[in-house]
Amino acid sequence: MSARTTTPWPLVALFTAGYLAPYLLPTVVGRLDSGLNLTATRSGAIGSALLLSSASAGFLSASRVHRVGPRVLARLGLTLAVLGYGTAALTGSLPAVVGGAVVGGFGSGTATAVAATLIAGRLDPHRTTTLGLLSVSALAGAVYLTVPHLGPGHGVPLAAIALTAVAVWPLTGRLRAAVPDAEHTTDTAAARLPHRRAGVVLAATLLCWSLAQNSLWGVSGRIGLTQAHLSEVTVGAVFAVALGAGLVGVVLASALGPRLGVALPIGGGTAVIAVCIAVSAAATDLTSFAAGEIAWNALYPIVLSYVIGLAASLDGRGRWAVLVGSASSLGTAAGPVVGSVLAAQVGFAGMGVVLAGGLLVAAVPMTVVALRAGRARVPVVSVEVVAEQRAYEAATAA
Repeated sequence: MSARTTTPWPLVALFTAGYLAPYLLPTVVGRLDSGLNLTATRSGAIGSALLLSSASAGFLSASRVHRVGPRVLARLGLTLAVLGYGTAALTGSLPAVVGGAVVGGFGSGTATAVAATLIAGRLDPHRTTTLGLLSVSALAGAVYLTVPHLGPGHGVPLAAIALTAVAVWPLTGRLRAAVPDAEHTTDTAAARLPHRRAGVVLAATLLCWSLAQNSLWGVSGRIGLTQAHLSEVTVGAVFAVALGAGLVGVVLASALGPRLGVALPIGGGTAVIAVCIAVSAAATDLTSFAAGEIAWNALYPIVLSYVIGLAASLDGRGRWAVLVGSASSLGTAAGPVVGSVLAAQVGFAGMGVVLAGGLLVAAVPMTVVALRAGRARVPVVSVEVVAEQRAYEAATAA
């Protein structure tokens, strides 16, 4: 994809296919729970395995997209997604479902890696990823509205992911097949990752950043029901408003661009998120619960967009964007387990304090990297790669 002024719809479509599984993970896990008669822990473990497989694909693909060819890797990822999710949707055998989820997750991660790499190499990555985010949000919303009317069982949401991969396949013909021989010298010279220290710091801190937030997210429904004493309908309404706030946050991040620099949105935004998490975790009524959840979901995509944008600026070939995004996926996968353990040990409010403190600690090195990148005049572009979507997960957490 070399066009710089036209909308790269194949990338938007590939982005959508890659991120749809994390968007639909709550309903996938919920349907596994009821459809296969699994415990919440076992169905959640399958969801975590899917995310871990997706993150692994990102790590493995980060340096291979240009070398192997975007078209080849994209088609490989979509094929694995169709086979994996399709198999999991059509079988009632638990081992086959687990295997299908893992294979499908690897396919989703591969497709995501290709999309993130190519988007990072564009002059307008912010616009492209905003379109991708809005596209996958709309598709996932349609699936969430449709799934309840298509009968019980675990197969419907998995089939939706597989069918999306099938629909996107024809568009991969517009992706680059491979790196021409004349470019191999340049490709080899650029093989070494630039800004390694900054990239490693960003990857490590974003893993912790996502871990802290998803630790709360995994138990947000329980906080609303058991601690704030709200009904399931009310909790669902709060999460629906939070979803809208998240989309507003995406639009706001797009509008702000680099106007505020990078360090302030990352450092200051993370500090405010820490306060929101503490408020939400300690909530005992509707006002505090709604305020914490809605403000948190509005800020989350804004801060994440600048972090991933900073990662993209460290390497024009998109490798740091993919690696940092995959590190975030690892934190997302482990978050619910950590949140459940902390809540059991110190209670919801105590968990909120621990997570908020962890976020404040993580904000320091992230801000330092942003400041140094600014002094070095690294061209930072804001890129949203918000794989784990809060509102959808919370809507079924209750």
